Amino acid sequence: MDKKLYDYILNKEHHKFRKEISLEFDKNMTPIERMTYRFEEMCKAERPVILEGEKIVFIRTVKNIPDIFSEDEWKEIKSKHYIHELGYMSNLSPNYERVIKNGLLKERENADEYGKRSIDATLELVGRYREEAIRIGRTDVAEVLKKVPAYGAETFREALQAFRIIHYSLWLEGNYHNTVGRFDKYVYPYLKADLERGAITEDEAYDLIVDFFLSFNKDSDTYVGVQQGDNGQSMVLGGMDENGNEVFNLLSKMCLKASEELKMIDPKINLRVNKNTPIEVYELGSRLTKAGLGFPQYSNDDIVIDGLKKLGYSEKDARDYVVAACWEFIIPKVGADVANIGALSFPKVVDTVLHRDLKNCNAFDEFENCIKDEIKKSCDEICDNIKDLWFVPSPFMNICMDCDIYTGGKYNNFGIHGSGVATAADSLEVIKKYVFEEKTVTAEELIEAVDSDFEKHSELLPKFRFETPKMGNDIDEVDNLAVKLLDWFADGLEGRKNCRGGVFRAGTGTAMYYLWHANEIGASPDGRRKGEPFGTNFSASLFAKINGPFSVVKSFTKPHYERAINGGPLTLEFHNSMFTDDDCVKKVAMLVKTFIDMGGHQLQLNAVNMEAMKDAQINPEKHKQLVVRIWGWSAYFVELDKEYQDHVMKRQEYIL
Repeated sequence: MDKKLYDYILNKEHHKFRKEISLEFDKNMTPIERMTYRFEEMCKAERPVILEGEKIVFIRTVKNIPDIFSEDEWKEIKSKHYIHELGYMSNLSPNYERVIKNGLLKERENADEYGKRSIDATLELVGRYREEAIRIGRTDVAEVLKKVPAYGAETFREALQAFRIIHYSLWLEGNYHNTVGRFDKYVYPYLKADLERGAITEDEAYDLIVDFFLSFNKDSDTYVGVQQGDNGQSMVLGGMDENGNEVFNLLSKMCLKASEELKMIDPKINLRVNKNTPIEVYELGSRLTKAGLGFPQYSNDDIVIDGLKKLGYSEKDARDYVVAACWEFIIPKVGADVANIGALSFPKVVDTVLHRDLKNCNAFDEFENCIKDEIKKSCDEICDNIKDLWFVPSPFMNICMDCDIYTGGKYNNFGIHGSGVATAADSLEVIKKYVFEEKTVTAEELIEAVDSDFEKHSELLPKFRFETPKMGNDIDEVDNLAVKLLDWFADGLEGRKNCRGGVFRAGTGTAMYYLWHANEIGASPDGRRKGEPFGTNFSASLFAKINGPFSVVKSFTKPHYERAINGGPLTLEFHNSMFTDDDCVKKVAMLVKTFIDMGGHQLQLNAVNMEAMKDAQINPEKHKQLVVRIWGWSAYFVELDKEYQDHVMKRQEYIL
């Protein structure tokens, strides 16, 4: 690794080259004309900068992307259409393989007029970068840019550089959460060919990968979602190909090693695994966990592929799935799924039914039926609210897809998150146990306790919070309630068609809803106090007394994930002091393998240090590289808002 280049980027010294620009748009221009014009102007405004020692070039020098619409224009658009998030395309996995292989000039032959203009603008910027390389004596860079991305890549370095420019251009166009896809699948052939003909050594190839990984971190702070670090630069490694053969290869190993060495938050690594994956792969992944990166995130091919097929994806496409910005499963090249378009709050469903129906129910199964009906009603409301979805057209993204992205893709399904499953299941257990079975608490007393944040009937708080069975301890009576909740969620969405002709997919992820949804209700019957968040993603309640990580794995592998396959990982936190030697790494690897073998669909692990996080809140300058996992992405702890920092600090910590 070039330590000087690494420190330069880590200390953000390259930010000195940045500037802001402003643009004005003719109101008579159509949206696609505005997008093309803005892209051309952004390319013109970019200043070619080649850092000392870097081999994979291109950095952002214009830090803002002016919106193509005014506030009034957006208001008018939103009055006619459903707008998802920012209205720009996101969470897609382009066909990098094809564009890298063909080159932009060949892609230009089949592009529309706006695609042609976008390609011309990109190549003009590449030309200026090549001139700068020649000016400063970097003939190696100049030679690579003479070839790519105008023409198809032939070498490993050319493939990496071509990817960098394509990826860079997608961001520059204004798309966001642009994923990396199955990197080791489509780039490995270039590495293999170079090694076989003796054009490169493994050490030289590894140095290129390190440089390439550094390139993801040059501009990632300009790609901001809900929080800094939420940028969607998600890379998938391993898994089976369309013919069922294993993809994990030498390049996969290099990527894991580079990520471990750099200890940076991008790219965010996802490992596809299955029941036949060797333990050595899990051990390589667990070394990243030991490094404190919050990834890799594991996805189980045995469960995911089957679940996607049941939703109507072809076997070939299902086998080729990738992970979107966080955890959602999408199809590269041809998929236009909107994998995070809405969310259902399970605790809010319980809260609604608690206040409306509990007093009128004579048995718990009656109450359960009310819960099931309310979930169905909530699903209907979410689905019915999404009509006439519209996105700003993106000419450069359209070039990179194997479908007309303006009108949709081969798959146009919508993903719905499900938040607070453990909170809801634990709450149902309280209601079942004390109101209906033991009859020691009346419906009126329970409602009064919840509504007063347990100021009334305060003796119930420790009973509900600490003495009642909780999800995560492998207790069937409470775990099965979570299984029912997810089944009812899937039932509520099954058979529904969305406005783009696709279906709705239930999922177990929460995204930021573990905070947002928690603030929509007061206290809950499980003993959660008003203002306390839910557990992140698919995890036990923050205050639950848990026997250990293996009991959590047992609890959270019981649901029928093939019916709730939008994604959403079980999230486990380990104190980093546990990772003292290789034996600890092997224990974590065995835990992950056990989760996969038991039928879990997705898992992410976090190595945390409470003392370091507390000190980082006081002395952030001392902890610039303290990395934590937030939901489907990792971030530098000191760059997060305090509410997200505090949530990480409240999560369960496990040891093995």
